[in-house]
Amino acid sequence: MANKDISRSTERTPSRPSQDIFSLMRNEMDRLFARFESGWPRWPSYTRGEGVMTMPELDVRENNEAVLIEAELPGVDEKDVSVTLANGVLTIKGEKTQDRQEKRDDYHLAERTFGSFQRSVRLPDGIDENKVEAKFDKGVLKVTAAKRPDAVKAERKIAISKG
Repeated sequence: MANKDISRSTERTPSRPSQDIFSLMRNEMDRLFARFESGWPRWPSYTRGEGVMTMPELDVRENNEAVLIEAELPGVDEKDVSVTLANGVLTIKGEKTQDRQEKRDDYHLAERTFGSFQRSVRLPDGIDENKVEAKFDKGVLKVTAAKRPDAVKAERKIAISKG
C-alpha cells in the first residue's frame, strides 16, 4: 500500500470574499449614518427620467371606529392630489412642481423641479367603502375610512385566575 501524504490536499477550499459580511454591513451602516448627519430627507427621492419621483411618508392609525391615514404633502396643491379606493386598496396620487428664481446683480438662478408620487395602502376588512372621507388642509391630507358596524368589536375584559 502506498504512503499517502495527508499534509497536502488536492481539494480546493473556497476562496473568501475580500470582505466578510460584517465588514460589508458596517460599511453600509456608516454610509446610512453619514447620510443622516447630512440631513435625512423627509421624502426619499429617486431620479426617474427628467423629473423626480417622491414618496411621501404616511402615518396610518386604527381605532375602534376607523382607519386614519395622514400624508404630509408640503408644496402640493389640493387640486394636484387624488385619492381612490378600489378592491380594498386606498391610493394617493399627485404631482409636485416647484419653481425657484433668484436674481442678483452678478447672477440669475432659475430652477424647476417636478415629479409625481403614488402611495397605496391595503385597508383591513370591515371598512365601509361608502364612508371614506378625505380632507386637505395646509399641506396635510387626512383620510378617514370608517368601519362597518359589524366590524366594530366590543371589548370585554377577561378575568385571569391563578393556576
